[in-house]
Amino acid sequence: MHSSDPIRGHVAASRLQLAPGPWACLLDGLCARFPQIDRARWQDRFARGRVLDAQGRALPADAPWRVGSEIQYFREVADEPVIPVREAILYVDDHLLVADKPHFLPVTPAGPYVRQTLLARLVARTGNPALVPLHRLDRLTAGLVLFSTRPGTRDAYQRLFRERRIAKVYEALAPALPGLTFPHHRHSRLVPGEPFFRMAEAGGEPNARTRIEVIEASGAEWRYRLHPETGRKHQLRVHMAALGAPILGDDLYPQPSEPLPGRPLQLLAQALAFDDPLTGQPRRFTSQLALAPR
Repeated sequence: MHSSDPIRGHVAASRLQLAPGPWACLLDGLCARFPQIDRARWQDRFARGRVLDAQGRALPADAPWRVGSEIQYFREVADEPVIPVREAILYVDDHLLVADKPHFLPVTPAGPYVRQTLLARLVARTGNPALVPLHRLDRLTAGLVLFSTRPGTRDAYQRLFRERRIAKVYEALAPALPGLTFPHHRHSRLVPGEPFFRMAEAGGEPNARTRIEVIEASGAEWRYRLHPETGRKHQLRVHMAALGAPILGDDLYPQPSEPLPGRPLQLLAQALAFDDPLTGQPRRFTSQLALAPR
């Protein structure tokens, strides 16, 4: 079972369906499929039982490459940087877990982070490898993340997000907008921009809608309440920047810049509210985190 493995059991395996190719064995095919990972590292993963078949059984490196079959493998990152922040579990029951994610912590493995993610930390803390996030927050955004704790009821909660039956409330600190009347509604069309990881507003039918309210209006920086009516990538950041008030600490919009030391992106997923699809009862969760004082 490789119980000494510090990652396995804390991070869900990635799944890969084997595509057609000229490779005789799994080792050859995986080296070709992932050229950024050298052959010696793949050999080490096979030796430690970190490449599995669809039933979770360890596979040898010389196992044949069978087109259409599924394998599982575990991502690893050498010298993964430690993120010195602490997440909090606000609520857990048989179906849901609600966590407060601090700034800078990724929700799921990506790039240089595998163990230093909210998902991996929560699996390690709860001992539940079935945890799956029902939505995402950017690494730089803090606040509430809702997780499914069991596969059997997962789709009922995922439908809340697909069908937009869950109310999300964010708080943000951004420059003052004294020329606007509030609440203000920003409706626009968001499309991939340049570079590829940025979004941009474009002409056409709006696909992103945000209602913006003012919580506190004093001085050069105001506190806003943001209600995203849709869930496009970077929607709140793009909409605030387009109004001339980029969220403080934003590193992408309107121009890339470094956040001030000790003051990350001032965006907080503050509340989630919905009617529970299993019981019909209203549910509301509120973050215990706060944005940096002005």
